[in-house]
Amino acid sequence: MSVPLLAYIIIFAYVPVWGWTMAFQDYKPARSFSQQTWVGFKHFQFLFTDDNFLRVLRNTLAMSIINMILGFVTAIVLALLLNEIKKVMWKRTVQTISYLPHFLSWIIVTGIVATSLASDGIINDILMRLHLINEPILWLTEGKYFWGVVASSHIWKEVGWSTIIYLAAMASIDPAQYEAADIDGANRYQKMWNVTLPGIKPTIVILLIMSIGHILEAGFEVQYLLGNGLVVDWAETIDIFVLKYGIAQGNYSLATAGGIFKTVVSITMLLVANWTAKRLGEERLL
Repeated sequence: MSVPLLAYIIIFAYVPVWGWTMAFQDYKPARSFSQQTWVGFKHFQFLFTDDNFLRVLRNTLAMSIINMILGFVTAIVLALLLNEIKKVMWKRTVQTISYLPHFLSWIIVTGIVATSLASDGIINDILMRLHLINEPILWLTEGKYFWGVVASSHIWKEVGWSTIIYLAAMASIDPAQYEAADIDGANRYQKMWNVTLPGIKPTIVILLIMSIGHILEAGFEVQYLLGNGLVVDWAETIDIFVLKYGIAQGNYSLATAGGIFKTVVSITMLLVANWTAKRLGEERLL
């Protein structure tokens, strides 16, 4: 191994991990490293007995799983539908419109969502015109709606962008398989199920493994920007918890412990998912 490569690995891979030592200290910014008080796993013990952390862990897992499942299903379905459009102009138009929201910042997206879900917003207006509700619903003031709002926002913003990978995988499927299916009398839906989906299965498995590795990445911006005091019990995630304790309250050690927990769980889930795929004979990362 060359010296520059070794230096690069040390500086960018191991030096940042030095900050993890704060999780085992009662860290005080004004003190040097030798003056810090070491407390072992005190902050980790507090995390797993603190009702607030258990609540944000529940919220993080719930929103992450909902986003992952709905994101996968909608992206695959949209890719299958786009793949069936024969006119290139229409296909490109629909695809362009669907992935344009990806380039919007969450500030803009949450602004659009908040405006649409207001008591006099377009969502309530449409539902009332269809006689599905009798009076406006305050979507962002009731916790039972919050996870659904977050999931819908993620899907609207990212579903078009996510389909790009699946469309690229579909383009690599041998056309002879579709010709053979035509000879056997298969219709469009049968070709989707028996040719297209098996053809993109390796891509789906790889993306699923990567998504499982981000199981605690429920997001930060959308929850922080759409959340309020009325839905705080459903809106706070681990990232917001770390920000709250690390910046607002100056408890850097507890915030670091929360960040370490998130990282360790993500790495563990990634390895478990990869090992499971290997045991099942599927595509895997390693």
